[in-house]
Amino acid sequence: MKITFLGTGTSQGIPVIGCDCDVCQSNDPHDFRLRTSALISLQGKNLLIDAGPDLRQQLLQNKIKHVDAILMTHEHKDHMGGLDDIRPINFRSEREMNIYGMRRVLNVIEKDYDYAFKTFKYPGVPTFQLHAVHDDPFLVDGIEVEPIHVKHLSLPILGFRIDKLAYITDASFIAPKEKAKLHDLDLLVINALRHEEHYSHFCLSQALGIINELQPKQAYLTHISHDMGLYEEINPTLPDHVFLAYDGLQIEI
Repeated sequence: MKITFLGTGTSQGIPVIGCDCDVCQSNDPHDFRLRTSALISLQGKNLLIDAGPDLRQQLLQNKIKHVDAILMTHEHKDHMGGLDDIRPINFRSEREMNIYGMRRVLNVIEKDYDYAFKTFKYPGVPTFQLHAVHDDPFLVDGIEVEPIHVKHLSLPILGFRIDKLAYITDASFIAPKEKAKLHDLDLLVINALRHEEHYSHFCLSQALGIINELQPKQAYLTHISHDMGLYEEINPTLPDHVFLAYDGLQIEI
């Protein structure tokens, strides 16, 4: 199984428009971050987690020609604003794109992309097949995916576990019942916005505390803001098995 980090930034990305801080002015490619998204590749399938407004650029940069399904964490635009860019994949595969998410999230997709669900569709619109996710594990083309229910401030959102890999972004709280699903991991991906605490995202110390509690073999931090600091300065300060993720990074487990 392989994970490709398509984007590791916050809703504004890095550089932030109009910002003159050291991170936003950095020439280090590790400090350039598109909106958060990832691709899980296994058993010949590509499962995309989230489809934000940078999706077209992400698919082109990483030479991704096919996606078999999309797992949606939640409905905020930095995570679902690029769904229209699935059209070329629809055309190549000649089938609808399967999208998995909470019923509330699917309702937003139906509203925001209403033209994709018309009885008489305009030629060339994207085509989606929506699947509601509840508490139980579900199958995507024969691959078992376990939903992890977390909170983004007060908003219930999803993380996902596939075999020994778990991916969580935008979380600010994980209940003990859900943490119990996250033991015995080879790789944990979890959000860490910045050093200072934030009302709706884990900060660095909170993310490190969860990593220490769950004891995955490796952990990568994502959904990183420019307030975190320069990659070359922050990454060496982390525990030996914890790393800042960056756009284009691929990890095999």
